[in-house]
Amino acid sequence: MTGTITDVPGVKVGHAQNTEALTGCSVILLERPSVCGVDVRGSAPGTRETDLLDPMNMVSVVHSICLSGGSAYGLDAATGVMQYLEDQGVGLDVMFGVVPIVPGAVLFDLAIGDHKIRPDRQMGYEAAAKASKDAVAQGNVGAGTGASVGKLNGFANAMKSGLGCASVKLDNGLVVGAIVAVNAVGHVFDPQSGKILAGPRDGEGALIDSVEVMKISAFSPIPPGTNTTIAVVASNAILTKSEAKKAAQMAHDGLARTIRPIHTMNDGDTIFSVATGEVEATVDLIGTLSADVLAAAVISAIVHAEPAGGLPSYTSLSNNDAR
Repeated sequence: MTGTITDVPGVKVGHAQNTEALTGCSVILLERPSVCGVDVRGSAPGTRETDLLDPMNMVSVVHSICLSGGSAYGLDAATGVMQYLEDQGVGLDVMFGVVPIVPGAVLFDLAIGDHKIRPDRQMGYEAAAKASKDAVAQGNVGAGTGASVGKLNGFANAMKSGLGCASVKLDNGLVVGAIVAVNAVGHVFDPQSGKILAGPRDGEGALIDSVEVMKISAFSPIPPGTNTTIAVVASNAILTKSEAKKAAQMAHDGLARTIRPIHTMNDGDTIFSVATGEVEATVDLIGTLSADVLAAAVISAIVHAEPAGGLPSYTSLSNNDAR
């Protein structure tokens, strides 16, 4: 077990990033077409192919999922993933070739690094070509390269976040994993201790509670377009399309346990849920474990992040120790 989403049979991950521009994308590549559902809770999402995943619609499987920085511009990265899969002959057979099904979601990282450089078709192709079963690199990589948290006291007082993973395996062979790029407007806290791990800072650099900042503001202090946490939870369970969607809904509890505030009007929080179809399991179990591993993945994204773009990270604060 690597402790990452690639522990789930049939799931590979590849990253590509520009460390100077501070943006990138992460591709979840599936070794065989797999059932997928999605649940969008933020009110300002940037997504593609999410309507296709509605249980009422025809296509029941996907071939890959692309998570990207770059705001809406970053949706272009999924086109590169499609091109890579087409080159491999992978996709939905439409008699005149194949059409790879690649849903995706983006986060806003234009406030850090070079906003003129965004994940594009070439970066998406590169990430897909790198996809492997190896332990997933975490922190300032892929879709987490430009991720940040704690923006309610101004971006200059925010902190660097990143990409995180977690997984769990049961005795019956069921594996559930998560990958998440954490780009929240609020703070991230440890659900066990309640300690704020990363968030807005005051003038002396001390961490402060995001909700307390909101309480003293006469207007909404949430900057538009500066948010969004995007994730994929995956299991080797046998699920229907509607059950996969329910698991995605339940997985959002993992964000609520670790990020405050969450699902605001300026967030685009989106979770995809993939089932590769090997082990019998109830949707209630899959949804519960998905929330658990997603919460752990959020914490992992924070503790693996490194300072960048003038922002400190969890490990760079003097009162914190790397986990």
